[in-house]
Amino acid sequence: MAAKDPIRRKGLRPRFWERHALNKLTPAEWEALCDGCGKCCLNKLEDADTGEVALTRVACRLLDDESCRCSQYEIRKQFVPECVVLSPKTLPDTAYWMPVTCAYRLLYEGKPLYDWHPLISGTPESVHEAGVSVRGWTVPEFEVPEEEWEDHIIEEPT
Repeated sequence: MAAKDPIRRKGLRPRFWERHALNKLTPAEWEALCDGCGKCCLNKLEDADTGEVALTRVACRLLDDESCRCSQYEIRKQFVPECVVLSPKTLPDTAYWMPVTCAYRLLYEGKPLYDWHPLISGTPESVHEAGVSVRGWTVPEFEVPEEEWEDHIIEEPT
């Protein structure tokens, strides 16, 4: 039995991500772009000299490692003030920091969605089945001192 998708993906304009600019999407369409991989909730290290961004397996304290979802999504900024809230307005400044498989980043860069994206596959489990989510392999940030995050740098699952 397929898992219930926590994101409403029914009743949206057909293939809206191919037919409409990001800044012309409805709020529901914007949310539906999230593939549920959880990689955006991994703590990242940015090299001040090169701007290169490295993912770590150290997850935000609000990430549910099993569902790959924020446990407090609607009120996350109350707990994590530095959490980036993606929008068409913030995307130009944050796309480089998003995972390379992220739908927001892909579309911003003019690239297509992957076949495993729930909007294409029809199931929220496809991102996990494709092995591109963080399900089951993160460590919570409260267990790893920030000065040790470098020891947890990973290659991004693509």
